[in-house]
Amino acid sequence: MNRPAVACAALLLLGLFAAWRAAHGHAPRRLTLATWNLQWLLAPDTARAARIACRDTGRAPLPCDVALGNARDSADLGRLAAHARRLDADVIAFQEVEDAGIAQQVFKGYDICMAGGPGVQHAGFAVRRGLAHHCGPEVQALTAGGRGRAGMSLTLLPAGMPAIDVLAVHLKSGCARDPLDSGSAACRLLAAQADALGRWITWRAGSGIAFVVLGDFNRAGRRTADDPFWSRLDPATFIAAADQLPFGNCVFGAPYSEFIDHVLVSRNLLPRLARDAFHQLPFRTRDAARYRLSDHCPVGVSLNLAEVL
Repeated sequence: MNRPAVACAALLLLGLFAAWRAAHGHAPRRLTLATWNLQWLLAPDTARAARIACRDTGRAPLPCDVALGNARDSADLGRLAAHARRLDADVIAFQEVEDAGIAQQVFKGYDICMAGGPGVQHAGFAVRRGLAHHCGPEVQALTAGGRGRAGMSLTLLPAGMPAIDVLAVHLKSGCARDPLDSGSAACRLLAAQADALGRWITWRAGSGIAFVVLGDFNRAGRRTADDPFWSRLDPATFIAAADQLPFGNCVFGAPYSEFIDHVLVSRNLLPRLARDAFHQLPFRTRDAARYRLSDHCPVGVSLNLAEVL
């Protein structure tokens, strides 16, 4: 067969495949990313040692109210793992996790990459096995000189499209609604972290690199033009889940009214957003009543991937 005939045959096959896919309702392949703060997810030995230390001396590597009141058993871990299966995300940015061993008990079938540092609350990623990626490096700038927690970066290499830089963060609590210039130690640290995060975002936006930032920002609500926190993040370069998704509590009756877990998606990924791109997965009420889950539930985004033929 000559070259023009081969080309025509290839085009015909592509057309037939496209028609078959349309006729059979073929959905685009998706890449789903989510963030989930797991609220003091500790290795059993650490939790046990902390309870003993709090009982005997009142001193432990974590607050004694947490050590004594947030202990989890295997049933709790099993229910967290079941919720992770319901989430069915390809990448989960997690926070407040001690180490990879305990993360693996929740995210079965995932590779784990985590930031280190002092304490037992670390950020990291669970990445579905088989999804091409590179872990790291840690983003030490978010520690603001050792006062805060490091971020964890990840490069995703989805087939048929450019790489995506992803960042998991857990920013300082205690300044959810106060002005950044209020003078409190929490707000000063959050302001410094916002500056560092803004530099991470701006460099990628200026270089044309697709990015997604996920995590517990500990800053409540939607971004507004008069909030210096959001203005420091170069907000023209991304859209935020909190601007697109109605807030809902993780469990019916919980007292919260705004997101503090955020997902920021670079504008060069907008053509990839799925129709129902942003989503939240609340807990089942009976699970929340019977098990120690978390005071956060997952928030995520889904992107349509290019078809690879």
